[in-house]
Amino acid sequence: MLALSRDKVREVDRVAMDEYSIPGIVLMENAGRNASEAIVRLFGSISDQDVVVVVGHGNNGGDGLVIARYLELAGAKVRVVLAASSQRFRGDSLTNLDIINRSGIDQVCLAGAAAERWQNALSSATCVIDAILGTGATGAAKGDTEVAIESILRRMETNPRPKIISIDVPSGFDCDRGAPCGPCVCADETLTFVASKEGFKTSDAEHYTGRIHVLDIGVPQVVRNRFGL
Repeated sequence: MLALSRDKVREVDRVAMDEYSIPGIVLMENAGRNASEAIVRLFGSISDQDVVVVVGHGNNGGDGLVIARYLELAGAKVRVVLAASSQRFRGDSLTNLDIINRSGIDQVCLAGAAAERWQNALSSATCVIDAILGTGATGAAKGDTEVAIESILRRMETNPRPKIISIDVPSGFDCDRGAPCGPCVCADETLTFVASKEGFKTSDAEHYTGRIHVLDIGVPQVVRNRFGL
């Protein structure tokens, strides 16, 4: 399976947007919609699932917000948990946060919250969607991001254990080095976009990624050809 580095992933997105006039928000919408469809397939039926989508303020979080919207449409009980203040959201991610706010999907911001509040927010989940950090993240998670990752890990230790699905890359996992940078989500499934990532090839990667599913985001085939995809 062909894999891309962090820089190549960024370049694919740049070419699609700058040279082929695909707005970033269209790529984000495609990513979130296709990921939500993959999640529904994993469960067979989503209507009996209590899904908590944990989002950061970057594009990975924006993907998560789109996923939350489509999973609600598919019949799931959905709650969005913000791991960053809404004031930190920008661009396409902010647009999707505005949609969530207007749509009335259950939402709570836990930026600055104690670990106990995080555990309460995650306690009923049968599925936790990790959309905190994406491929661009480097270095150990800190602050609210670290608390969010550690809260997911603690929730995994209690029964009944929820299914953990990471979006693009498990939060805390370096997609180039193929190793965690610090606290790292251990996913059952990783839904990654366009192509697998270089770091997924390492011998220990599967412990963090679980099964890997490569999903399309609507990048034209001419662009994919340029990167050997």
